[in-house]
Amino acid sequence: MTVQTKTVTAEELLNMPDDGTRRELVRGELRETTPAGDEHGYLALEIAAELRNHVKANKLGRTYTAETGFKISSDPDTVRAPDAAFVGQERVEAAGRISGFRSGAPDLVVEVVSPNDRSSEVLDKALDWLEAGCRMVLVAHPERRAITVYRSREDIRVLTADAGDVVDGADVVPGWKLSLPEIFAQE
Repeated sequence: MTVQTKTVTAEELLNMPDDGTRRELVRGELRETTPAGDEHGYLALEIAAELRNHVKANKLGRTYTAETGFKISSDPDTVRAPDAAFVGQERVEAAGRISGFRSGAPDLVVEVVSPNDRSSEVLDKALDWLEAGCRMVLVAHPERRAITVYRSREDIRVLTADAGDVVDGADVVPGWKLSLPEIFAQE
């Protein structure tokens, strides 16, 4: 027996009623996501706050929260919602005011791993972001007190709080530094 599922478009996703359910669209397939737990939500906000403060103080662009969808591919559509994101000022200005999903990947994405996340799904999501043009993906692992920094499929670094490592925004978020001992000490 063949089971067919209806492919959903980004426009259909955007027009769904707000029933409190967080959804993403992955290659036309609608996926519901579980609300973040305490540790996940706290860490995501701490990283996002550090990012936002730096971006705003230096007028580098815009930062976004977990509820923001980015349409990163079409036919079939994929709309992902990272835990936090940054888009540079030049791209913000070029796009103008947007009422729906922003087209294309952010320059930087932050994803926080939850206890029920499968490693393969987290990796797939990071690679989706990179393939869509994201320049840096940060995957925070609360249990390991570590952040994996993806710049490409080949340029992957694991930084840890125990080693005193610092994430460097480099050319993506110039001047931004995220101290892992500080960010994980606040948990």
